[in-house]
Amino acid sequence: MSQTSLNVRMDSSLKKQFDAICAEFGMTPSTAVNIFARTIVRERRIPFEISLAKDPFYGEANMRRLRAAMEQLDCGNGRERPLLEDEDQTHA
Repeated sequence: MSQTSLNVRMDSSLKKQFDAICAEFGMTPSTAVNIFARTIVRERRIPFEISLAKDPFYGEANMRRLRAAMEQLDCGNGRERPLLEDEDQTHA
């Protein structure tokens, strides 16, 4: 089977940590990348979850509260208030 090269750019600190972990596993970084590539090809997916940190503002409970507040405003049952940043600037 013919071989080819893959060049990857990464932060030097990350590379040092990656090299150290690979050494602890008894493998080279090249072997680790090959395992990763083979797993992706075999499973046709990234073999771990990729996600952003969840922002609690967008949590289901808060979104329900915001929807209920918007419904009240739409029905005329509420009052508009300035943003906190605006209040801070008026007192300066």
